[in-house]
Amino acid sequence: MQKAADVLIQNQQGYAHLMVNEMGKPVNQALSEVQKCASVCQYYAEHAERFLENESISTEASQSYITYNPLGIVLAVMPWNFPFWQVFRFAAPALMAKNAGLLKHASNVMGCAMAIEEVFQKAGFPRNIFRTLRIPGKEVAGVIENPLVKAVTLTGSVAAGSAVAKKSGEMLKKTVMELGGSDPYLVLEDADLEQAAQTCVTSRLINSGQSCIAAKRFIVVTEVYEKFERLFVEMMKSKKMGDPFDDATDYGPQAQESLRDELHQQVVQSMDKGAECLLGGFVPDQPGAWYPATVLSNVKPGMPAWDEEMFGPVAALIKAKDEEDAIAIANDSPFGLGAAIFTADKAKGQEIAEKSLHAGCCFVNDFVKSDPRLPFGGIGHSGYGRELSYLGIREFMNIKTVWVK
Repeated sequence: MQKAADVLIQNQQGYAHLMVNEMGKPVNQALSEVQKCASVCQYYAEHAERFLENESISTEASQSYITYNPLGIVLAVMPWNFPFWQVFRFAAPALMAKNAGLLKHASNVMGCAMAIEEVFQKAGFPRNIFRTLRIPGKEVAGVIENPLVKAVTLTGSVAAGSAVAKKSGEMLKKTVMELGGSDPYLVLEDADLEQAAQTCVTSRLINSGQSCIAAKRFIVVTEVYEKFERLFVEMMKSKKMGDPFDDATDYGPQAQESLRDELHQQVVQSMDKGAECLLGGFVPDQPGAWYPATVLSNVKPGMPAWDEEMFGPVAALIKAKDEEDAIAIANDSPFGLGAAIFTADKAKGQEIAEKSLHAGCCFVNDFVKSDPRLPFGGIGHSGYGRELSYLGIREFMNIKTVWVK
């Protein structure tokens, strides 16, 4: 696994350019993604043995303990938006736990899929421990039915997750689901508005807005709403849309024109229902899947910008009466992946994060991100189960009780 990290670093420029070519990720972000994949390999190479040590439990037996056994082959159905990271987030712990991996990647990033298989080959893993399935989505059900496949993990849409979970449930196979998100960012009256606005803009435009844990809904209390709105719009406007191979580019095109068109339709429908467009909100008259940074205000329930995941550089500004109202608005969503709170009172922010927000990952005065050291996952329509940390490596294990009289 350490050698896999080495292979990633040695070939990071090539892998980054592959991502740019296949799905349009800005090249600096693509390089960071490859480096993050190397870090998760290094993390599990260093810690997996400790995470899976036998755990003694004191009982009346002469010995009683928990031991961890691999399940076998794990099928991973993965998306295009982080074509390397999503895979390594699953593969590093799964392989270190002595499972094998089958990857069904998104069809528009098959070059990345084959490159990832090559990483493990170059690192010296047995050839069939990690393989890519070059199959259409309609054939996934047949793979799940195969008795050799013992578990399934999926990162993707709610619809895809529901279909795969249903089939896996029929076969009584363990699943982990990381699905969509409509992450709320709460800005309270005592927040550092400059810092909050900059962090919110950064999060909204990560991966050109195509991230499950990107900030989506910005819920700002009345006292500071107008100032935050002005700062936020100015900062969004300053970001450069352009060639993803250009280091000066802040965000590039969307992955596909069809996805851009779906995003624009959500914007139009929200405006038709009363949302005000403060920035962007149009399809540029140029070839490609371009969509400008867009800010919608006066967003209300019943609008796509409130109810649905906006998978692109579109921000929904929502005014809350007070802190209590902001929390209620944040939780008024079927999703529950990430959330953030901006406040000068760290103790209050921590309490809100810990006790009040319905999400799997809650950050105070920072944007939501995944980290190999911390568990990652959501609740509700954002899925279930956890990836990363010691919890993630145990998801696809037989957690076995051993009792010796």
